[in-house]
Amino acid sequence: PLTPGESAHYISESQASVPSAAPSAVAAAIEAANSIATTPYIWGGGHGSFESSGYDCSGAVSFALHGGGFLSSPLDSTGLETWGVPGPGKWITVYANSGHAWMIIAGLAFDTVGGPGPRWHSSPVDSTSGFVARHPAGY
Repeated sequence: PLTPGESAHYISESQASVPSAAPSAVAAAIEAANSIATTPYIWGGGHGSFESSGYDCSGAVSFALHGGGFLSSPLDSTGLETWGVPGPGKWITVYANSGHAWMIIAGLAFDTVGGPGPRWHSSPVDSTSGFVARHPAGY
């Protein structure tokens, strides 16, 4: 569980706050997610390149992870099933299966479900059932 100063605050579907105690890599991942939140959902968006006019689920997760320096090239949801370290992380947890990927960053959900593209959610809109949990080592 996160303590005060470690939880991001939901401002809107397009913006989450950076917690005061967040490591710089986590802050950068949140800022990256903020920069694409409310872009349109485009199947395959963010796969060929991190830069896209819209993102699908794994493209959005990849973009946020890349922003934090955790990923050097985009992964699809199947690739995210084996990325990082098994299990939930303290700061970042990616939930992936062969058909979908979403993440929790500093306590907030970042997902393409629940909106027409990547959006912040104050609580998960997806169940963790059926997903593999992965996180960056140390985070």
